[in-house]
Amino acid sequence: QVQLTESGGGLVQTGESLRLSCVGRTAYTMSWFRQVPGKGREFVAAFRRTDGNTNYANFAKGRFTISRDSAKNAVYLQMNNLRPEDTAVYYCAAGPRSDSWAYRYRTESYDFWGQGTQVTVRD
Repeated sequence: QVQLTESGGGLVQTGESLRLSCVGRTAYTMSWFRQVPGKGREFVAAFRRTDGNTNYANFAKGRFTISRDSAKNAVYLQMNNLRPEDTAVYYCAAGPRSDSWAYRYRTESYDFWGQGTQVTVRD
């Protein structure tokens, strides 16, 4: 059963932008993670549904913006000034439990995941 569907990934040059989309459901905490081969999933950004609070990994601050469109059941990740080290598969995740925000950095906080979208940034 498909719960979340990401789109918007692609191949860009250093300094360019991409906007990732995630549609399918909403939850208390909606987040983006990323993963490179041989490593675990890394927290990127989170959005709390109740008050619109957002949180970012240090590498994402000032460059990435997470947002939500409740009418479309969608969450977005606007990524600007992309760097080669941003190359990864990006995943959308939904955490329905109220404690998912407190533990938003942990993959165990999320019950639903998308299939991922590849982002490649060339130098």
